[in-house]
Amino acid sequence: MTTDSITDNNRTGGILGRIERAGNRLPDPVVIFLYCILAVIAISVVAAAMGTFALHPTQVAAAFAGVSGGFSANLLPGQLDALLFGITEAAAETILPTWDANIAGNAYFIIAMTFVFLPVIWYITDRVIEPRLAPLGDGPMESSSAGIIRDPDTSIGDTERAGLKRAGWAILAVIALWVFLCIGPGTPLIDESAPPEGRLNPLFQSLVAGFFVIFLAAGWAYGAAAGTVKNHRDLIAMMQGAMSDMAYYLVLSFAAAHFVAMFNWSNLGLIFAIQGAAALESANMPDTLLMASVIIFGAILNLFIGSASAKWALLAPVLVPMLMLVGISPEMSTAAYRVGDSATNIITPLMPYFPLVLVFAQRWQKDFGLGSLVATMLPYSVFLLLAGLALTIFWVFAGLPLGPAAPVTFTMP
Repeated sequence: MTTDSITDNNRTGGILGRIERAGNRLPDPVVIFLYCILAVIAISVVAAAMGTFALHPTQVAAAFAGVSGGFSANLLPGQLDALLFGITEAAAETILPTWDANIAGNAYFIIAMTFVFLPVIWYITDRVIEPRLAPLGDGPMESSSAGIIRDPDTSIGDTERAGLKRAGWAILAVIALWVFLCIGPGTPLIDESAPPEGRLNPLFQSLVAGFFVIFLAAGWAYGAAAGTVKNHRDLIAMMQGAMSDMAYYLVLSFAAAHFVAMFNWSNLGLIFAIQGAAALESANMPDTLLMASVIIFGAILNLFIGSASAKWALLAPVLVPMLMLVGISPEMSTAAYRVGDSATNIITPLMPYFPLVLVFAQRWQKDFGLGSLVATMLPYSVFLLLAGLALTIFWVFAGLPLGPAAPVTFTMP
């Protein structure tokens, strides 16, 4: 993990100290890799809220680039694959009713994306982003969270250790409760009457409430043992303080929501998608340039329509049949779309997590505004787009399979 701009004074004993020292020895690619796979930023933010450590804007940028800029990169097919290939199948069946989607149709390609994007994000973080961000220093630009990690007297006392133990037990208790609701009598969180693919829907729908209960129980247990939460009024006061940090996010989301609603009402996104797809169809370009054009077009459209499935639902009925007729498989058109959709996620304010990431960065640097975040994420976006373009062109040129039984080319039977 990059530590050049953070004074390394937060040393603690015991298992927490060993975990901290081991984590600080990890290079940036390991951190980014974990963020891509597990979205560890959520856990980091919870720890920051508990006062154990906080995220510097450099780490926030690397995490955001990994999670959203590398949105489609993964080691295994996931929910996004099922969602996009469901749309692809419906589009492909317009000219070939017997075509069936393969959820692993992009498996090899997204694995390659992971290992291509990883060094790109590492290099941009170390060579471009970190030198640009000023080292932390005392003064008005420092937030209250930043002082926690740099205080040379910071240590974990007996009350804090007791609080962490109780918080751990509270988390295990909530997890045990959710497990019981999944396997206990009646299985309230498992719909046994539903088809296999829908049996876990009640569990998935309960996760938001589950995370709320976990964080509430852990925070209350920690505060009660550490002496920072003496009654329910202290807990409510802490919640009010946390919500005050979210005020900027709520105001920005309010304005963005109105813009999105008006944009959808105008149907400009639909017109843009259809007209752009028609322009690609009439271009008569080679396969490599055609795929590159699909990527760039998807990246531009992503600035105005944030949802990956919503954009693909607009584009697929036109692009997939068109590309099949010129010899490009539905799997390849889906892969090209995913590259463009990921690269510009991190620079559009319409991304749902964009204002949230901005709030995290402001915990370290209070004047870190919207322009600061866009300027920080723009190098990631540009280089991820270039890396994705190069990977796609190479893949098409080499004719490598995109996944099991998923070639680049397509021939009408």
